[in-house]
Amino acid sequence: MIAVVGLGALIGILLGLLGGGGSILAVPALVYGAGLPLAAAVPTALLVVGISSAAALIPRLRAGLVQWRIAAIVGGTGAAAAFAGAAVNRLLDPRLVLIGFAALMATAGWRMLGGTGDCGGDCALPGGGINWRGCLPKSIAAGLGVGFLTGLFGVGGGFLIIPALVLLLGLSMPAAVATSLFIIVVNSAAGFAAHAGDAAIDFRIAAAFTLAAITGSLVADRFAPRLPTQRLQRAFAWLVFGIAAFVVIQAIANPTAA
Repeated sequence: MIAVVGLGALIGILLGLLGGGGSILAVPALVYGAGLPLAAAVPTALLVVGISSAAALIPRLRAGLVQWRIAAIVGGTGAAAAFAGAAVNRLLDPRLVLIGFAALMATAGWRMLGGTGDCGGDCALPGGGINWRGCLPKSIAAGLGVGFLTGLFGVGGGFLIIPALVLLLGLSMPAAVATSLFIIVVNSAAGFAAHAGDAAIDFRIAAAFTLAAITGSLVADRFAPRLPTQRLQRAFAWLVFGIAAFVVIQAIANPTAA
């Protein structure tokens, strides 16, 4: 249980600092740290990530940083796509899911090493306002892609949402972080609903993991403005690479763990 609390706190800290990223560690933490089967780890991870993201979102709501119309489009399409991802998940061997998950982690880590510097786009024009003709299809595409991966792998998708919001849609980093947290809450709820009947959830582990994650996210939020975001992203990227390699090795060497 000590390992569960420690891993939960780490995930919450990453959510509080980066507005995402911690969710990609939740499934490996629950499978290899808490000893849950993959079928139980996926809905548990979604439950933990959804509640923790909601806690991290609260102070950003007060600051008025969420771009609500974009969040509604990306979150709404993502929620629908999460059910499709969950359906595909049930058709695949758990080992293939874990190896695919590791590949996704490696991709996310590579993307984080590249940074997510602010840039203009259809959804945040330099002079203000939104060009919905260009923003709407991009928002729908981003929502469908992230939502499908949420259902398939049991991740909130913040590590994919933030680059999409900044680089594809053109939001500023603070707005992207806040909007990402709201979308993670929506996607996690949909993914949890899609996976809820797959396996029994150990609510004792889920509660401990969630409380630790919430505490970590709220503590991290107090320090986030003082820390260099790019350096944090780079450190997290290398952590993701290491965990991705561990997941692949475990999936191949210990197939019964999946």
